[in-house]
Amino acid sequence: MEKIAKQVIVIRKDLNMRKGKMVAQGAHASMAAVLDRMVILSHKKEIQEKTLILESGTPMESWINGLFTKVCVSVDSESELIEIYEKAKGAGLIASIITDAGLTEFNGVPTKTCIAIGPNWSEEVNQITGHLKLL
Repeated sequence: MEKIAKQVIVIRKDLNMRKGKMVAQGAHASMAAVLDRMVILSHKKEIQEKTLILESGTPMESWINGLFTKVCVSVDSESELIEIYEKAKGAGLIASIITDAGLTEFNGVPTKTCIAIGPNWSEEVNQITGHLKLL
């Protein structure tokens, strides 16, 4: 059976974000999880070229060249969000956390809104997020 790669986006429900804000924050997390893996190939002063290297057989390669499977789940607090993030990082999974600048919501206070875990193999991500409720 072929392994399935996926990404899980975990969003805080306690912030009562507007739907559009939740979608934007989740998109930020999803993009950050991939773009943070880019490496600089050139160290020229004028140009810094970055590229994403996709190693064959890795979850990232499978996900990018496959279905882009994503699941959105929720937590009820910042502490729960951070706990899930730390578990994912501790397990060696790709994980990105988003801190909103507070320009449109949160009264100017930078606020941790969501995380993306993966792309990693589904069974690895499920160990961290399988108990969370769908958004």
